[in-house]
Amino acid sequence: MRILVVEDYEPLRRSLVRGLREEGHAVDETGNGEDGLGFAESSVYDVIILDVMLPGLDGFKVLKRLRDKESPSRVLILTAKDTVNDRVRGLDLGADDYLIKPFAFEELKARLRALERRAYRRTSPTIHVGDLEIDTAARNIRLAGEPVEMTAREYAILEFLAVRRGEVVTREQISSRIYDFDTERDSNIVDVYIGYLRRKLERGGRPRLIHTRRGFGYILDDEAR
Repeated sequence: MRILVVEDYEPLRRSLVRGLREEGHAVDETGNGEDGLGFAESSVYDVIILDVMLPGLDGFKVLKRLRDKESPSRVLILTAKDTVNDRVRGLDLGADDYLIKPFAFEELKARLRALERRAYRRTSPTIHVGDLEIDTAARNIRLAGEPVEMTAREYAILEFLAVRRGEVVTREQISSRIYDFDTERDSNIVDVYIGYLRRKLERGGRPRLIHTRRGFGYILDDEAR
């Protein structure tokens, strides 16, 4: 996923960013509400993790401006205030979920997975493509029942292709899920990782699952193309 973290408490922000990047997500960060709004208006994020108490613009104002502009990004509100009024206000302004501080990182990851399933209208954490099985909760891959070891970045790319099974996904869309805003991007890195995935998924002469649509991008499907 491509995630924006808007949190002014630097130790928490750094911890979240580090943990999410270790999971293979592309993460941008800021501790200021105005900067967070600028990030969100210039890029489409799968999820924005948005603190309420922020300098510049508070989280509620950022959220309202995003929804006024019909931003499609899912928003998970972080708040230290465990009051019904704050929760109701955030949800009424268009938040998709909220977490009360302090929280466990595992719970945050579970809520992010739930938001992703909702975005792609899935109810199950498991995705099947032919005899490929992707458990998005455990982040496990099985091929014909056998486990497949993958790096965090390989997994992130495969999961992104899987949730959009049957759709063409461009190189730029894939790149945006593995690179942060400030990272210099290697022009052929997506092709390199697709090569890694194909070698792992086509082992033993298995049929191709990741197909190239020249001039467009890639598509994950168990039907020959």
